[in-house]
Amino acid sequence: QVQLVESGGGLVQAGGSLRLSCVASGRGFPFNFMGWYRQAPGNQREWVTTITSSGSTDYADSVKGRFAISRDNAKNTVYLQMNSLKPEDTAVYYCHAALGPARFWGQGTQVIVSS
Repeated sequence: QVQLVESGGGLVQAGGSLRLSCVASGRGFPFNFMGWYRQAPGNQREWVTTITSSGSTDYADSVKGRFAISRDNAKNTVYLQMNSLKPEDTAVYYCHAALGPARFWGQGTQVIVSS
């Protein structure tokens, strides 16, 4: 069965950087799409970024120019490099994957940006 496990979250000062990782186990990698969503307490889960199997990427306007998604197919891993972090980036970040009609989610990793 497919399992996605995120890591790399933590506490960082505004303006700092973090790199999140999502490691996939089981069948499916590379997926049709992989990406990241985030959810702050009391808020709806929002889409952040997507990378396709061909390497095409897309970003939410709120993170464009600051975040970068990438893959390492040999390691079954997708990354989210987050730079110039803002307090409004504080959220639980979830890895997401799509394979045909199937959708998969990781357990989430907490990102807290102070100030």
